[in-house]
Amino acid sequence: MLTIDEALTRVLALVDGTGVERVAVADALGRVLAEDVVADVDLPPWDNSSMDGYAVRAADTASGDARLDLLEVIAAGSAPTCVVVAGTASAIMTGAPMPTGADAVVMVEDTDGGLEAAVQVRAAASVGQHVRRQGESVQRGSVAVRAGAELRAGALALLAALGRDAVVVARRPVVGVLSTGDEVVAAGRPLAPGQIYSSNGVALVALAREAGAIGLDLGNVADDPALIEQALASAVARCDVVVTTGGVSVGAFDHVKGVFERIAGGIDFWKVSMKPGKPLAVSCAIRDGRRVPLLGLPGNPVSCMVNFLEFVRPMLRLAMGASAPFLPEVQARVAAPIVESGARVKLVRVVLALADDGAVVCRPAVGAAGGPQSSGSVVEMAHAHGLALLGSEARRVAVGEVVRVQVFDPSYAARPARPTLPS
Repeated sequence: MLTIDEALTRVLALVDGTGVERVAVADALGRVLAEDVVADVDLPPWDNSSMDGYAVRAADTASGDARLDLLEVIAAGSAPTCVVVAGTASAIMTGAPMPTGADAVVMVEDTDGGLEAAVQVRAAASVGQHVRRQGESVQRGSVAVRAGAELRAGALALLAALGRDAVVVARRPVVGVLSTGDEVVAAGRPLAPGQIYSSNGVALVALAREAGAIGLDLGNVADDPALIEQALASAVARCDVVVTTGGVSVGAFDHVKGVFERIAGGIDFWKVSMKPGKPLAVSCAIRDGRRVPLLGLPGNPVSCMVNFLEFVRPMLRLAMGASAPFLPEVQARVAAPIVESGARVKLVRVVLALADDGAVVCRPAVGAAGGPQSSGSVVEMAHAHGLALLGSEARRVAVGEVVRVQVFDPSYAARPARPTLPS
């Protein structure tokens, strides 16, 4: 049985790059940048005013009460035509280019607001005051956004400000999700005795999309080796990664491992020393000279989602070249006892919150009945924000102790009430 780290190393070794494509900046939200973006221009492109006011020579305002002859009004989008010399000023709007000779801007509130012959300046200015210097944000020739960055609104705004209308990003891998089992039925259909509604396929497709991939629901196939092999062969032909759920344990109807062996010629491994998520069948098929990883996840809903988060998600993120492929971690103070047994590493589903002192606190996620955690309880994952990482020793984690938590839902940090902002 492999440790989590050993299993992760083997899974990540299956990663092939996804290739790249060029997309419009307006359509690049959430995509992973595939190459450094080097600035073709300075930002700002020229010295400009950060205030509505007057472009002056700071020395002319030293007295704190100076009357200056007005040369012109420089609007944003226009260029200055006059040189500011001793005893003069130009009215200037926010973002407009600084005129030659001026070295400061006095905001309009510190003047009489004159826009004709002269302006009365009622405050001393310092050199550089309210002036944005050329290239102070980004210098031409520098790397503005690095490869591996996930493009969010701020990065897209920067790319647009640099004049980029398109960008090269990693192609999103297609992740096929195949559910197996006679007992599972798609939602909306009637249940026969002994059947349950399928939730794993929905969860895994959603997790693939959250990771930035294209999640493709391949439906459910019965516990029949021939049908599973047919479905998997079709999936390998269509997808970059194939994830199955169910059929990877040691039961009489667990056929997925055997099908992996026939399609891919063997199984790399199928047991990981973790709780939940011990069964994990990993193999790799070949299509057109490229590897197509096959990952057989357990049928229990918590186990399959935890395995996806621990192994499949970082593999997808790494394949896309993401600079941070792993889940973020926080140190959380335990607010309710965590009791776990067994000789495997425990990944405890926890609810996170922010305490009054700003610390992150956690407590075990439980179902409505408040019982112990179960790998079959999808309710735990619906309520949880992260996975507390506990060692292989059986122990009780007391209130006040601090544990590492992998965060898969950061919504705990959102404030439900209107925030109190500084005045």
